[in-house]
Amino acid sequence: MNVKFCAVAGLSAMILSGCRTCCEEDGFKPLFNGKDLTGWTQKSGGEVKGWKAENGILKCLPNRKWEGGWKWTSLNGAEGGGGGDLFTVEKFRDFDLRLEFKMDGVVNSGIKYFYNPEYAKGTTLEYQVLDPEHPVPPNTSSEAFENRRVASLYYLFPAHATAHLKDRGEWNKARIVSKGRHVEHWLNGVKVLEFERGGKKFREAFSKTKWNKPEFQKDGPWGEAIEGRILLQDHSDAISFRNIRIKRL
Repeated sequence: MNVKFCAVAGLSAMILSGCRTCCEEDGFKPLFNGKDLTGWTQKSGGEVKGWKAENGILKCLPNRKWEGGWKWTSLNGAEGGGGGDLFTVEKFRDFDLRLEFKMDGVVNSGIKYFYNPEYAKGTTLEYQVLDPEHPVPPNTSSEAFENRRVASLYYLFPAHATAHLKDRGEWNKARIVSKGRHVEHWLNGVKVLEFERGGKKFREAFSKTKWNKPEFQKDGPWGEAIEGRILLQDHSDAISFRNIRIKRL
């Protein structure tokens, strides 16, 4: 077998002869080119703010500082943050999404999919990205907060995946596979959650969320859009992403 080598974000990757780039091996397409924000946008539709692309890394700039407990100090854009969520221009249906994320502090963020700003008031499914030391909100039990821990389907299903998370400051591999109504969440090579969009358990879990209101369902059943965009959440904390790629299934 003829094998070639190339580098992405400083890492060597083996590819089969005939592939254009290592990120495109086996049909994967890079969503982030490593140098600028081509292919990404924000709700404003103008110049992207609050995010920085450099050396193969996509960074969300901070707009707050954790002070301990349930207390943060606003930076008021002093460090360039506060730009808002970043999402792809392109829409996707069935897909295998892979990327890496790195948290350097008590970070809250997320990877959302099937996002449509015109559907369900812009709310959608979210692969939660959360540092283990992030505090539990006041008047919320630790058990009730489990569906907001890392790799969970935010607010619906817990992944119980903290044991698979690498130490703070290290890169973690996230993977989301969606085919028809079946969805899988992976963390560092381990499948930690799977569910059926629109299934009985899914709709039961949704009925207990903050979105179970008419205004979030006037466009159709929540979380069951046919297609949508990939969104990286700006939750005012500093977080980094890299090697963002997707394959249509």
